[in-house]
Amino acid sequence: MTTLQVKVKPNSRVSTLEQGSDGLWLARLKSPPVDGKANAELVTLIAGHFGCRKAAVTIRSGAAGRMKLVRIDAP
Repeated sequence: MTTLQVKVKPNSRVSTLEQGSDGLWLARLKSPPVDGKANAELVTLIAGHFGCRKAAVTIRSGAAGRMKLVRIDAP
């Protein structure tokens, strides 16, 4: 189990996930922050980056904000 602190920037031109030198992850998402679209894209992006299933990725806190705690339940 891993917990990431992620700062989200929606409405970007490309979807990327990168880790900063301070340990904070920055996720640039194409999706707008409407109807959970950005959260769904974030889960997909993190699952693809860490090579796990989308079901193993959950947003623990900050679902309505820019700063999120994301938990990965992968072996």
